Amino acid sequence: MTDLIRTALTRRIASNALRIALVVGTVLNLINQGAALLAWSGISWGHVALNFLVPYCVASYSAAKNELSRDRGSRRD
Repeated sequence: MTDLIRTALTRRIASNALRIALVVGTVLNLINQGAALLAWSGISWGHVALNFLVPYCVASYSAAKNELSRDRGSRRD
């Protein structure tokens, strides 16, 4: 588990996950709270944060898992 977290926090993976989260989180917020965002009323800030946090976690987890799998596969060859 610590290898996964350490790998997910590398600069390359974290910056890519951040870019993905910005794009996907923006789209999710527009879909889920578009009317409230445009009217600046009734915005659920917790949901706004989650709409960015979830894509970041998914992107960094999948990239780190892929990196670790590739490293372990190359050791077997």
